[in-house]
Amino acid sequence: MKLTILGGGGFRVPLVYGALLGDHAEGRVTHVTLYDLDAGRLSAIARVLAEQGEGVPDAPVVSATTDLDEALRGADFVFSAIRVGGLAGRAADERIALAEGVLGQETVGAGGIAYGLRTLPVVTHIARRVAELAPDAWVINFTNPAGMVTEAMSRILGDRVIGICDSPVGLGRRVARVLGAQPGEAWIDYVGLNHLGWLRGLRVGGQDLLPRLFEDDQLLGSFEEGKLFGTEWLRSLGAVPNEYLHYYYFNREAVRAYREAERTRGAYLLDQQAGFYRETDRPDASALAAWHRTLAEREATYMAHNREAAGVGERDEEDLESGGYEKVALTLMRAIARNERATLILNVRNRHTLSVLDADAVIEVPCFVDAAGAHPVSVDPLPYHAVGLVTAVKAVEREVLAAAESGSRATAVKAFALHPLVDSVTVARRLVEGYTAEHAGLAYLRH
Repeated sequence: MKLTILGGGGFRVPLVYGALLGDHAEGRVTHVTLYDLDAGRLSAIARVLAEQGEGVPDAPVVSATTDLDEALRGADFVFSAIRVGGLAGRAADERIALAEGVLGQETVGAGGIAYGLRTLPVVTHIARRVAELAPDAWVINFTNPAGMVTEAMSRILGDRVIGICDSPVGLGRRVARVLGAQPGEAWIDYVGLNHLGWLRGLRVGGQDLLPRLFEDDQLLGSFEEGKLFGTEWLRSLGAVPNEYLHYYYFNREAVRAYREAERTRGAYLLDQQAGFYRETDRPDASALAAWHRTLAEREATYMAHNREAAGVGERDEEDLESGGYEKVALTLMRAIARNERATLILNVRNRHTLSVLDADAVIEVPCFVDAAGAHPVSVDPLPYHAVGLVTAVKAVEREVLAAAESGSRATAVKAFALHPLVDSVTVARRLVEGYTAEHAGLAYLRH
């Protein structure tokens, strides 16, 4: 079975390959094709993967190419993890938004809109090439903004594109751990959009353990989200929000922390990863060792500005484990390829799951997965406070999709202005001016 990884020179690709190395069953991935526009980054990651596979007799064969069509031909699965504009683009997104006093985070607020506007034309082209060259392939999307990108690709590929994210996985794991449950044995009631969802129940043996969490201040404040949001706010919500909702619930504090920081998250990662790729150029250096060191630093500093805003200090050691998106991707591929039925939280078309959204809206919910793909399960209705956020942000996503399709600058302004974290149409207009001046990839937005 052939897996093609788009964005094959990306830093997190070794996580996916590491997961594949542990799969020895019949029908496993035997060939991995890395695709990237940057030949230097491809070479660096190929070195890491070669070291990973040393001593593994059935390690998947790895090849690399800068030709998209070559990468797609013969693929059974396509894993999309591209970053249009690179980390330099992310750093610029953050800087331009913060200059206007609004959030520039990669997937949330103005930064997420700018990133989406740059990315959607590219992933739409990719989806068309997949449909032409590998029509039977399944696309697993990790490209951010994941929900928006998955929805754009689904307009061409239908249900053969499925979005994944590690945030719900990490949240479910942390809540299960503090309640003394095994994450693999728990049913996680989670619903929302990508980076905008709530954990509303955790059932083991038919019993919901979550009420016990809200009854115990010590337990409730003992894990990452409890520290970020505070026990009082979590108890008021009656649910545990995805960590990205900190940008909404504590927006002023988050913006202030970002503006006061020495550098933004994107700028930090740009410098950090540049050091990693430079180190892999040295023939005497272990690329795999350099990658492990860089990954540990990356995980330790994740959402550092939000923790600073909440006054909770550094991450606990047990929270430094990767969220596990590579395990989600592997489980998803196995479920489809071998009909090994699984339950996963995924980004899929709504169908009739949430009545407040139309059937084609991509949402993030638990799904049953089998050889026919991912099937969203029935969930309880959202409370009104969640309905407001979900429908507002989905409306913004639809305007971004419309702007990317039409090239309308006015529609792009509308997308920014309608976002709950952008507080002025005037600011929205300045953001569009700033982003189009900065990014050549937004030249398609006409006056």
